[in-house]
Amino acid sequence: MDRPRDAAGVEVSVVLPAYNEERTIEDTVETTLSTLASFLPPGSFEVLVAEDGCDDRTPEIADRLAAADDRVRHVHSDERLGRGGALERAFAAAAGETLVYFDTDLATDMGHLSELVERVRSGEADVATGSRWMPGQVADRPAKRGVPSRVYNGLVRLFLRSPLRDHQCGFKALSREAFERLHDRVEDEHWFWDTELLVRAQRAGLEVAEFPVEWEPKGDTKVDLVRDVFGMGSQILRLWWQVSVSPRITRRVSVGAGALLTVLALALMTLYLDPGAVLAELEDADLGLVALAGVVYLLSWPLRGGRYRDILAELGYHERLGFLTGAVFISQTGNLVFPLRAGDGVRAYVMKARRDIPYPTGFASLAVERVFDLLTITVLGGAVLVGYVLTGATESVVATLSGSVPGIDPRSARTALTVAAGVAAAAVLATATIVVSARRDGNLIRRLLSRVSSDSYADYVAGVLESFVGGVQTVAADRGAFARVGASSLAIWGLDVVTAILVLAAFDVALATPTLVAVGFFAVSVGNLAKVLPLSPGGIGLYEAAFTLLVAGLTPVTGPTAFGAAILDHAVKNLVTVAGGVVSMLALNVSLTTAVDETGAGDPDPEPEVE
Repeated sequence: MDRPRDAAGVEVSVVLPAYNEERTIEDTVETTLSTLASFLPPGSFEVLVAEDGCDDRTPEIADRLAAADDRVRHVHSDERLGRGGALERAFAAAAGETLVYFDTDLATDMGHLSELVERVRSGEADVATGSRWMPGQVADRPAKRGVPSRVYNGLVRLFLRSPLRDHQCGFKALSREAFERLHDRVEDEHWFWDTELLVRAQRAGLEVAEFPVEWEPKGDTKVDLVRDVFGMGSQILRLWWQVSVSPRITRRVSVGAGALLTVLALALMTLYLDPGAVLAELEDADLGLVALAGVVYLLSWPLRGGRYRDILAELGYHERLGFLTGAVFISQTGNLVFPLRAGDGVRAYVMKARRDIPYPTGFASLAVERVFDLLTITVLGGAVLVGYVLTGATESVVATLSGSVPGIDPRSARTALTVAAGVAAAAVLATATIVVSARRDGNLIRRLLSRVSSDSYADYVAGVLESFVGGVQTVAADRGAFARVGASSLAIWGLDVVTAILVLAAFDVALATPTLVAVGFFAVSVGNLAKVLPLSPGGIGLYEAAFTLLVAGLTPVTGPTAFGAAILDHAVKNLVTVAGGVVSMLALNVSLTTAVDETGAGDPDPEPEVE
């Protein structure tokens, strides 16, 4: 919504975020207008009702108020934007240079409004905020509100190094210049928006003023003290990572940290595995089967290139299989060399540099590929675990766990496996829901979540899941492409599992073929899920740990044998990947380090923030 052309003389814009406020919105608007009129000249202020997809009479009331008084405007949204989203939309439409907002329940004494406005209007501060927790002015809050609020603000001060006492008080003002500078940086659209605005302002070197206010809780809070507080806790960690950790992760730091984590992960294995026994197992492996495993794994790479070709075709780009297979080889080699999946950016660089495919398209195609990978390995691993429980094949696992791990009795082990199977079944069901939702025009995920809760965090989770579903929807519109990409994903990970089974068989393990296949599918799936955490280059250490624990726990295979097979399996796959990557880099004339550097320059750098 554009700013009005006929708002000459308006200096102060007050925004009232409103969701289903039919009982209070009229009184709130009248109180706000009379308070503003008591200290501002006529014609110098306006009140905007930021109506956020209400399903009660709030829109009708807001329309009536706006029609009756030129100082009132109604900013309507057909769908829920979230508290932060509604505020940003209204601020963008506001006419004033001083932007103010507060909660419509008027919990904060309106006698403080003049101080809030003048702090910013006078130029004393870029951002001003009321505080219920400043010394000498502590709000009398019920424990169910006060305790979570104190804990939350303590976490913000600890992780985000903000000196403010109260980040969530719904009584704030900021200059137009500050809003224009900050709103693109603030990512949250819900209740964390207030906190992120303050933290981003401080990091940008803006002057933030906090002053005590009298505050009295009114009515029932719209904050769900379980879902919203948990959600904002995760947002604290997200913002901490973005402002305090990510800027310090240079390529040198990431490579060094990744190498250190890899060494530590492998070193920890020596605490419960004899390195000598592991080496002895490696020496006795059947090299013929190991070589065959390498050949089988090599067969999966043209499938990877073909899958990537189908994904790109849905985005409007058509390329040759050989080139795309080489690009995948190079990117996966980058993921082995650099942690944090920097190789994904390498592929986007290759597509841009060699075929002029835009960076956004390159990263979007990678996102689709990752979604199908996660869906496939989740289904493979979850289905096997559920099968173990349903067929009663868990007794051997229970015996192994209870016999080898002190303190675990058979009953506890059986319960743990049943719970794990339940989680796996839920994961498979969620995967099926995602696929079904992607094949439908309706918003299935949001409808299902809305039956559980309609609060802001549930809405946030729905948004995250919808973005995930969007990856599947990219290819779901074309039934043929959807079938090809899905079948390719199953074939790719099936060959990955066959490779591991052949390596495990090279150690002459005494397992029946069905057991070997089932364990192979489960161990490889969970091992690759462990690699989703981008902690070490190529997931080295994470994969071996998960693979070893599952094979040794599910079968009579000893720990040294399982670990030896895990190391050899991962080594075979990494050697094939690196060899293919080197050949592809020579053929396409691509430098891995240059690609990483250029990818970082592919997106515009954000404006630097002041610590």
